[in-house]
Amino acid sequence: MEKIPIMINGLPGNVARTMAVAGLKDDRFLVMPFSLTGADIPEAAVMVDEMEFSLVKPDKRDEKIKDIFSQYPFFIAVDYTHPSAVNGNARFYIRNNIPFVMGTTGGDREELEQTVHQGSSPAVIAPNMAKQIVGLQAMMAYAAQTFPGLFCGYSLEVKESHQQGKADTSGTARAMVGYFNDLGTDFNVEDIKQVRDPKVQETQWNIPREHLSGHGWHTYTLKATDGSSLFEFKHNINGREIYVSGTFDAVLFLKEKALLKENKKLLFTMIDVMNQN
Repeated sequence: MEKIPIMINGLPGNVARTMAVAGLKDDRFLVMPFSLTGADIPEAAVMVDEMEFSLVKPDKRDEKIKDIFSQYPFFIAVDYTHPSAVNGNARFYIRNNIPFVMGTTGGDREELEQTVHQGSSPAVIAPNMAKQIVGLQAMMAYAAQTFPGLFCGYSLEVKESHQQGKADTSGTARAMVGYFNDLGTDFNVEDIKQVRDPKVQETQWNIPREHLSGHGWHTYTLKATDGSSLFEFKHNINGREIYVSGTFDAVLFLKEKALLKENKKLLFTMIDVMNQN
């Protein structure tokens, strides 16, 4: 099987680094020695294992992409950058006909989808790449469609905890709120309780100290108005390795879609990826 060239964007960030480490060990992929990064990153290059990655700043990428294409005529971008870069990066990918997996949360998601529809390259966009959580979301979507209003009259509380460096509210929590509202709650995503304080995370949430720098803990609590019943859903993830498998499945999925020139659909989710697998 010919290796698929992938450009992992977001280095020297932690999630991008996790993807790069895993990709370098995976015989299905050829990890390219380039990574889009932010204007505020001082380094020009970064080492991951034994590979040196050139870091490409926003003001240099339009020029640099010509050199990259001369070495890699076809590749798939894996985006784990920063919420502020989501829309600009997507426009860059579409402008250059680069299929991409958008694992970064935040940004203007409606504009993100419109950008994909205006181009000719496929993309997988999802608030969470962990297949087990995507499966949970699929179950929630099914419940919301099949039993609309099931929790009508219930109050909803949503709490999420991520590492201190996460800039935005959890995209997964936002998506889950949509399902719960379809099930009858009336909850504003702005009311999601967001925890980023390591001391609170360790002493009150009991998150293991070794995972304070990389975790995603979520709790959704539904209460009946009269206090007679309570339902609680949780998904607690320590570390970042769980996102690797789903991301790489999305890359394989996109390669197949990119080869189907007559394919009219361009925008896909992780549920699409999992349904095909």
